[in-house]
Amino acid sequence: MKKIICTLFIAFIACSAFAQSKAEKIKTVLELTTSGNVGEKVMKQIIEQFAKIYPKVDKKFWDEFSNAIKTEDLIKMITPIYDKYYSEQDLDNLIAFYKTPTGKKVIESMPVIAQESMAAGQEWGQKIAEQAHQKLIDKGYIKE
Repeated sequence: MKKIICTLFIAFIACSAFAQSKAEKIKTVLELTTSGNVGEKVMKQIIEQFAKIYPKVDKKFWDEFSNAIKTEDLIKMITPIYDKYYSEQDLDNLIAFYKTPTGKKVIESMPVIAQESMAAGQEWGQKIAEQAHQKLIDKGYIKE
């Protein structure tokens, strides 16, 4: 009986060594969804905007500044957020899903969908603002 218990305990320890920790699972989800790449693209856009605002600043400065920024820092900041909202089972399910053809398609299309959705939301917001402005005029709250 002791041999069986010992063997089971050793097997449990061995299996545990191969299991991913929750933090590793979060990192896997972030890697599968290319979240670090998205962060890097955003960072490059920000630097491009700064370069336009400060055209006298040497390109070398922006290159050095860009190279000093590490996407791992973003991953470290995002990890506790995922930890807060997702259980290990959720993470396992996400990893399994993102490895499927549909999951890969979601990852691939997500940036374009987000961009187009943002543009649609801006258009919608503009229309609402115009409607509100016209109703205020119609009701006499503001004069044109």
